[in-house]
Amino acid sequence: MIVAARNEEEDLPGTLDALLAQDYPDLEILVVDGGSTDRTREVVRAREPRVRLLVEPPLPSGWVGKNYGCHLGAAAATGTRLLFLDADVRCHPSAVRAAAAWMEATGADLVSLAPRLVAESFWERTVLPFYLQMVLLYFRAPRTNRDGSRAALANGQFWMTSRAAYARVGGHAAVRGYVLEDIQIARNYRRAGLRLRLAWAPDLLATRMYRDRHEMFEGLLKNIHGTDYAAGRQAALLTGLLGLYALPLALLPYGILVGDGPLTALGALLAAALFLKHVAFARVAVGRGRYGLLFPLAVGFYAALLLASLAPLRRSRSVRWKGREYPIRP
Repeated sequence: MIVAARNEEEDLPGTLDALLAQDYPDLEILVVDGGSTDRTREVVRAREPRVRLLVEPPLPSGWVGKNYGCHLGAAAATGTRLLFLDADVRCHPSAVRAAAAWMEATGADLVSLAPRLVAESFWERTVLPFYLQMVLLYFRAPRTNRDGSRAALANGQFWMTSRAAYARVGGHAAVRGYVLEDIQIARNYRRAGLRLRLAWAPDLLATRMYRDRHEMFEGLLKNIHGTDYAAGRQAALLTGLLGLYALPLALLPYGILVGDGPLTALGALLAAALFLKHVAFARVAVGRGRYGLLFPLAVGFYAALLLASLAPLRRSRSVRWKGREYPIRP
């Protein structure tokens, strides 16, 4: 079990206590501290010797902090299986055992579990369900579990692999400069002919991804293109976003305005379908179906992210996360 942590004194205690309660035998827990300036190290040392602290040396050029921490943790781990976990993910006592059993039963080389979202603020409950839908659609998530599919998706919050498969694809060293390292690792596994499995596990895992609107904007802006910048791709996503969600909603008022009965009926049908879909997804994702009624606001938030990524001279800027900046590669 490897946790790459940087300034996680608030989330790490609950995460480590949940790991110490796991019913998986001989669980080795390693926390790699990436230059924290808060009490992260003290949190880990308070749980020694059952939790082992590794202090990350200065970040080498070309590495993303999380990737370097995971790389160091994997090198120090002694088991034949490696499990990478984010510092803000809470695990049910049987989570590790269940993941290992699923991996064994399916013959998978990498299994990844997605947690239940804990959303406490207005913006979290409004935006995150829509954002998750965009991720699942863009990466064709249901096809990940099909052997032979080109779709490749893993969730960096919780994923398990055999050490042999990890070494075969070059581990985190092969994705050292990627902010979206989980996506690139999944693609490396797929190219190597290895088997991927992905599942939503709300009864086993839970996480609160962001604490406020500003942190969420920074985090999602990082996620929508990582460190690989392609203006054409971002423009296409923005066009698709408006075409799929804004244009259908505009049909109803336009049909009423011009007095076109069939167009009004079509607009009403499309609007009802969209609102019902988002209410259902918000109920599943964050347990608050009524926030699905605000999905036009979420569309606007996501459009603002895409516009920010298309800002002039974006290619000369950097991605900022956890107090570190990583250059964007065109």
